[in-house]
Amino acid sequence: MLTIHQLSKLYGPTAVFANVDLAVRPGEFVAIMGESGVGKSTLLNCMAGLDTWDSGSVQVDGAELSTMKDDAKAALRREKIGFVFQAFHVLPHLDVAQNVALPLLLLQRKDDARVHTMLEALGLGALGSRLPQQLSGGQLQRVAIARALVHSPRLLLADEPTGNLDPSTAAVVMQALVGQCRQHGTALVLVTHSSAATAQADRVLRLTAQGMRSDGALG
Repeated sequence: MLTIHQLSKLYGPTAVFANVDLAVRPGEFVAIMGESGVGKSTLLNCMAGLDTWDSGSVQVDGAELSTMKDDAKAALRREKIGFVFQAFHVLPHLDVAQNVALPLLLLQRKDDARVHTMLEALGLGALGSRLPQQLSGGQLQRVAIARALVHSPRLLLADEPTGNLDPSTAAVVMQALVGQCRQHGTALVLVTHSSAATAQADRVLRLTAQGMRSDGALG
């Protein structure tokens, strides 16, 4: 589903990361760890074609992102990728249900039942008519996750999805993310510092400036 080969990203003469190789199969959950500033979020952005890189390749479902025009990459993201941003990126003028339904709207697929299912799965069932400014940070995070899941993406990218959540709510979120991965064959790549999240992963990798390696703590 996702194949990265010898990917390198520079800021001026400095390598953010270099020579990253990664392949993620459908239905596989890969967790990525690393020190702050090593480029984990930037790497996720490259996986979605939201950022550029200096050398190497990124393929999503067989499509090479570096050769695609911006509109083609946007279409690929709409159809096949779900992205959970650290900063939420919910639209303030839309209520919770409308924010969650946005990926379906962009695909011209109206499915109120699916939106309701995702809201319930993430403990937001009673909040569908609220505006974002009426929600807590943890609730906004769950809205962002429901939106990323609602269109059943082939590839799900999540940047610290439980970082703003208490342990019990984080467990609910991880259940929804891993459930999507296992039940629908979604490839899941999650950047996290949470040991509870990495415990559920098929593989835990550590990103360094020199590349990607298996996390030594897990063998």
